[in-house]
Amino acid sequence: MGMRVSHYFEWEQAITGGQAQSVANQRQMLADHDIAYTTSPDVSADLLHLNNMGPRSVHHARRARQADTPVVVHTHQTAADFEDSFALSNLLARPMGPYLEYAYGLADVLVCPSAHNRDVIDRYTGVPKRVISNGFDPEKLDGHDDPDLRETYLDRYDLDPPVVFTVGHVLERKGLETFVETARAMPDTDFVWFGYLNPTGGFFGQFLRSSASKRLVDSAPDNCTFTGYVDDIAGAFAAGDLFYFPTRNENEGMALLEAMSTGAPPVIRGIDTYDWLTDGENCLKADSVDGFETALRRLIDDPAERERIGERAHTETDRFALDAVGEQLVSLYRDLTTARQR
Repeated sequence: MGMRVSHYFEWEQAITGGQAQSVANQRQMLADHDIAYTTSPDVSADLLHLNNMGPRSVHHARRARQADTPVVVHTHQTAADFEDSFALSNLLARPMGPYLEYAYGLADVLVCPSAHNRDVIDRYTGVPKRVISNGFDPEKLDGHDDPDLRETYLDRYDLDPPVVFTVGHVLERKGLETFVETARAMPDTDFVWFGYLNPTGGFFGQFLRSSASKRLVDSAPDNCTFTGYVDDIAGAFAAGDLFYFPTRNENEGMALLEAMSTGAPPVIRGIDTYDWLTDGENCLKADSVDGFETALRRLIDDPAERERIGERAHTETDRFALDAVGEQLVSLYRDLTTARQR
């Protein structure tokens, strides 16, 4: 394409989880399409793409506008998904709304990872928006169907199939209490949560854990395992049989896309983000511990139903793979730079 993109991720060294993976996915897409990019905030580039609107990103967005450089901003954050994420997050969520209204208003185009996220951001600003999934990298899941890898992870965490699992940071917002209480209601089934126990991972992250999340993890029943960080995420998907995602608020949920791509049947909360999924067809939806228990037991007791839901979930995921999503991102870049050259 002959363009150079400044692809900046403020606080890149501190942020982990889905947002960091989304940024990695975007950079993989740029490489796949032979688009030159720098990870430094450079307003002399053909386009500035920002992934975390901290104060430095706001500063560089303003500089880019003065230089007539198109600004793309990914809307990873909303005030709602800031809540119940770490210690003091609920207090800090209050000023997040007005701050994000201003920060997102500096963009030429906002990239929203889902239609639900776009609807939320519509209440912040009238800046034009495009819905482009965060996508998922199928290569990251290579080996998830390897029986030896499955056995390794089952043995490592002392799990007996069928295993109910989830993947991601251990946060209250992601339905931690519901996950634990569902495990308590099903003592005959192993539940496992693969992912960082701290909001950001690393040494500093332990100080950001909320007291409620610590209490819930510490009081979890014996059949509920929290692994912490795992070195091979494919091993998590190899060990798990039913993907349980009781999150209360999600912009998209990359782990869900990954799980669906492996054929794991998803049991999810019926939130607006997942209106595109159909209960009883490519997932099961519920909104309470009793409802989740009923859904999980339905799949555990009926392997044929488990396979049917899993196969239909799998067929939904091709459009979220990096190849498909990359074409949409490149198209956005082309539209912006072409328009600016006229």
